Amino acid sequence: MILVRHTTPAGAEGRCYGRLDLPVIESFETEAAQVVAALPAGAKRIYSSPSLRCRLLAERLGAPVTLDERLLELDFGAWEGVRWDAIPRDQLAPWCDDFVHARPPSGETFIELAARAEDFATAAEATARIEGVEPLVVTHSGVIRALLTQARGLPLSAAFDLDVPYGSVHHR
Repeated sequence: MILVRHTTPAGAEGRCYGRLDLPVIESFETEAAQVVAALPAGAKRIYSSPSLRCRLLAERLGAPVTLDERLLELDFGAWEGVRWDAIPRDQLAPWCDDFVHARPPSGETFIELAARAEDFATAAEATARIEGVEPLVVTHSGVIRALLTQARGLPLSAAFDLDVPYGSVHHR
């Protein structure tokens, strides 16, 4: 399975965004071309998060795209769109101390994200075995980190030890 992080979103600087559907920056076409050039050749079954920043990139990859909500980024709930420095410290500190189990107000835990991401991966890999076509997944850093830590036998708490920049390509 090939995992691709979306390109740079517009308006993300200093803001908490997960489910917030941000647009892409003006240099999107250049970034998208770089991602396409970094992908291995061959037929792929393309899956994407429904978020605009993922869909736009997935649509540039030359095959039909299957949207799957299990590929959405972490739901930060009440923090969505709020500047990180404006989130009350008494709310943010517990999440920073244990992002795997702590829940942002009205949001989801990282362990919940990891469970839905793994559910997706299991289904996509089963389809790949039947079709004989490698899954290519355009998604978010949280989903990629969860899938890579689990595949490598690492604890979810090690997720932020993985480097997942915008437009990066990873193999699970």
